[in-house]
This record gives sequence, C-alpha cells and structure tokens, in this order.
Amino acid sequence: MAAGIVPPYLLQRIAGADAERFPTATAAARRTLRMDEPRRSARLTLTVEGDTLVAELSAAPDREISDAGGRETLPGRVVRREGGAPTGDEAADEAYDGLGATFDLFSEVYGRDSIDGAGMPLRATVHFGRLYDNAFWDGERMVFGDGDGEVFGRFTRSLSVIGHELAHGVTQFASGLVYRGQSGALNESVSDVFGVLVEQYARKQTATEASWLVGEGLFTDEVEGSALRSMRHPGTAYDDDVLGKDPQPAHMDDYIDTHEDDGGVHLNSGIPNRAFVLAAEAIGGYAWERAGQIWYDTLTGGLAPDVDFAAFAAATARAAAARYGETSAEADAVRAGWERVGVTTDGARA
Repeated sequence: MAAGIVPPYLLQRIAGADAERFPTATAAARRTLRMDEPRRSARLTLTVEGDTLVAELSAAPDREISDAGGRETLPGRVVRREGGAPTGDEAADEAYDGLGATFDLFSEVYGRDSIDGAGMPLRATVHFGRLYDNAFWDGERMVFGDGDGEVFGRFTRSLSVIGHELAHGVTQFASGLVYRGQSGALNESVSDVFGVLVEQYARKQTATEASWLVGEGLFTDEVEGSALRSMRHPGTAYDDDVLGKDPQPAHMDDYIDTHEDDGGVHLNSGIPNRAFVLAAEAIGGYAWERAGQIWYDTLTGGLAPDVDFAAFAAATARAAAARYGETSAEADAVRAGWERVGVTTDGARA
C-alpha cells in the first residue's frame, strides 16, 4: 500500500503556487505528484494476507535502513542494521528510531509482533527521490523524501508520520480496509490514531497533554501552519496563503462527497479522528491504554474491508463493551464521541 502522508490536494496547491516565492517547492510538488500517481493507483489492488497470532513476541525489532541517494530506486544502499551505531545522517537515524518506537507501541501495549503480527522485519529507505515531498508505506517498507526545503522539511522529523505510515501496514495485514470512500477515510484515520499514539507513548503524554497533531514539524517557517492535520480540531492545522485553509471536516454535517483523493480519504478522516480524541479525552489518562486498545480490538476484530463510518462506530462500541462492560465509562465515552461528530452507534450494544 503506497499511502502517502501528504494528500494530493495539498501538493496540487503547492504546485500551483507563486513560482517566484517558492521556486523549489512548486517544482518539487509537481514532481512528487507525478511520482505518486502510480502508487495511488496501486492502493486499490493490494492483496491482504490476513492477521497472524503468535505465541511469543520478539524481544526487539529487526530494523534495516537504506539510503536511496536521491534516486527513485528501492531499496537503496543499506546504511544501518539492527543494533548498529548511529550513522550521523539525521534522516537515517530518525527513521531507525521511529521504526523502533512504532514496534514498541504495538509490541508492549497490544502484544503485536511487528507490523504483520508475525515478526516482520522493519525496512525503511531515506533520501528517496530529489526534493520528494512525501513519505509512504509501499506494502513492504517505509519510504521517506527529504522535502523541498521551502514548504516541507525532511519527512523523518515527525514521529507521528513514521507511526502513521507503519500503521498502514498493520491495517494491511489486520483488516485490509479498502482505500476509497469511508473505508479509505477510516484507513487514514486508523493510521492517524496509531501514529499519534506512537508519539504519545514515546513521550509519555496523557490525552490532555498531547497536541493530537499529525505531521507536526514538517512545515518550514515559511508556512502558516502547525501540522498536516489536527485530530482534536480538524480543519485548523494550517491556514496559509499558498496552501489554503485546512479543509478537513469535523462533523458529518460537513462531510465532503468527492471523487478526488480516492473519495476524500484524507479529508473525511477528520470525522473519525475527532471521535477518537473525544473518546480518549473523556476516558482520560494515557490514550494508548484504553481508547487505543478499543480501536486496536476493532481493527483486528474482523472488520469488513468496505466498512463505513456507522459500522465502524458500532464495532468500536461493541469492542468497548466487550472489554470494559456495557455500562462502563469507556463504552459510554466511545458512544458519546461518535454521537458528537454525527455518527450513530445504533445496534452496537450487545
């Protein structure tokens, strides 16, 4: 699955910007759009291999970082393997650390042995392409661009981005959510959820302490924005004269019906994102513990690949009731979170 962290509509805005102000960024965005087109098409034909349970967990991840050297050929030259010393290359070492942080969340909190649940080695390539404005999971490895230096910096800077893209791999093996329409928006939302949980787990932040920003630190100082997306307040991550205003909706009343962006997968993901934050903050404490556990139980609990928002919401309510009790504070928080974004959980109660 080649699901890039930067949505095509944002790259299109940059590509059409004032070339005198952002000469490098406009050219880089156009180039990135051309490079991403085959990968966007490939998303819909991904084969799902299923989820595997294992008796014992690996003690540590098996990481390997390669350097593409500005070329578009994968995997590139291996520069660091598991247990190896830091390379001194910020991108390579950030990728190595980010893969480890993601492994730790899924292993230590949810008992999952790597991305596929069966000890899959974690592979990443840095310095992909020239001024490449994206990062993606290609079904086997993480791939990071260096950004253009005018709008985007290097994509390994954000731990939530690394966690987000690797979470696409978890979804690939656990449920295979179809990357279009509402199931595609849920695919993106699940990656946002676990991407920020990787960051929160590494920083030991509570739900109220966390920023709930996806891609914080990716923008340069030239951009009026804090991140690619805000899960707490969708539609507020940026408001810039070049990028425009963050278009994500936060409620079903503002749902965007479009054929672009695979049916609005990066847009409408704001709705389930906010539902998760509302539930996590109502539950309190560390979001990865109870709210995250409910979402993980849902993801690995036999979802239909083409599930819509209402069916996913009902599944999270059932998962909360199954783990914590039908009348528990956790189950109530999940139902209330969805209701506040205009999604019903009718029929979710056992």
